[in-house]
Amino acid sequence: MRLQFPSGVAGAGSRTRRPDAGPIAQPRGFLEKKMAIPRLRHAVRTLFEVPAALRRLSRACSTFHAFTDVLRLPKRQMTKLVFPLQELERQLTPDSRLDLHVKIFDPSLEDISKAEAVFTATSRNRISYLSSAVRLDHAPDLPSPEVCFIGRSNVGKSSLIKALFSLVPEVEVRVSKKPGHTKKMNFFKVGKYFTLVDMPGYGYRAPEDFVDMVETYLKERRNLMRTFLLVDSVVGIQKTDSIAIEMCEEFALPYVMVLTKIDKSSKGHLLKQVLQIQKFVDRETQGCFPQLFPVSSVTYSGIHLLRCFIANITGNLKTDGL
Repeated sequence: MRLQFPSGVAGAGSRTRRPDAGPIAQPRGFLEKKMAIPRLRHAVRTLFEVPAALRRLSRACSTFHAFTDVLRLPKRQMTKLVFPLQELERQLTPDSRLDLHVKIFDPSLEDISKAEAVFTATSRNRISYLSSAVRLDHAPDLPSPEVCFIGRSNVGKSSLIKALFSLVPEVEVRVSKKPGHTKKMNFFKVGKYFTLVDMPGYGYRAPEDFVDMVETYLKERRNLMRTFLLVDSVVGIQKTDSIAIEMCEEFALPYVMVLTKIDKSSKGHLLKQVLQIQKFVDRETQGCFPQLFPVSSVTYSGIHLLRCFIANITGNLKTDGL
């Protein structure tokens, strides 16, 4: 199948006042200036409080990069962060809960903690950007297992990969506000464990040679273990997504659906989208892993579970949850 993607100085000397002197004449505007000082102090204090608040918010999110910090959270908050699909399931009636597959991959908290080691750089586990390629014969020839991430332009693919590598902030993953920023296949080496490939986005501003580049890679890359197909949870499966799904099915590729931007929707809207996509996966696909992976690159919800899944399917972590 061929893809077709549509001024005073402080400290000045003072003069001695005679006892019989009358009231000191105040400069014009003195009271206005005195009244303005508290307002000025308040404005300055506010000026410094705003960035401080932003830094606190940033720290609150960045704390969740490491799983050891997540384990200190209250149980309900931890479940929401680590297992977002289970949190959504709580909103369903007992009969409707059968519609969601939430525990096909059901690792323990210990398993998820172990998986963090795979995504943590050490002297023996170097994690870095490796190279880029526009054709498969230009791609690095590595024996390690490989996973690739593919999705529609502006689905949040690069942001997700950056979140996965947040334990190694020196790894440069370019994220742009403009859709279609990624034009080549970008390879990231995760030590001896596996290689992660950031594929160009399909749809808007896709590279002219996108079809040849992607089709050839997906069909001929022998060490490709799993394709992660990203779907925007706000808008659901679009026409271009359907074409990509058909391609994965035709090539008999094992793939997984990752639902991005779950922080952008209300719980009700998100649940509706998740149920619709789950029904599509159950009825219309054969090669897609039955369990969905909802994630947020902003709150890090679902990121730790996805790391664990990648470590598992690349043979770097044995769990009882799959």
